Amino acid sequence: MRGLLLGAACAPLLLWAAAAPAQVAEPKIAVLQGLDKVTARISTLRAPIDQGIRFGTLLITVRACSKRPPEEPPETSAFLEIYDLRQGAGPVLAYSGWMFASSPALAAMEHAVYDISVIDCVPAPR
Repeated sequence: MRGLLLGAACAPLLLWAAAAPAQVAEPKIAVLQGLDKVTARISTLRAPIDQGIRFGTLLITVRACSKRPPEEPPETSAFLEIYDLRQGAGPVLAYSGWMFASSPALAAMEHAVYDISVIDCVPAPR
């Protein structure tokens, strides 16, 4: 009897899980903004997940990118690893951590020449 009651209680959950659409991980691209403080030039950078891109002497690798669904408060965040590749020296880790589009100063990269901030997270083109 107990198993029957437990089965009846779980039936709505099983129906909900079966009706929920399958979440397929789409390849994503992080849209970043780079500022060269020397020339005052702003560049929009499109960085695929786990592929390094160059901005000046920086090598930027996005490890994760997430964006909340439209029904929730807006927030885009990305986990970045940024290395400074100066001549005559090995790569220097300039930043590693999460950056948030709504609060760029919360986890800002401190660099003498460059600023990087997260703008958006978009699906990769097919």
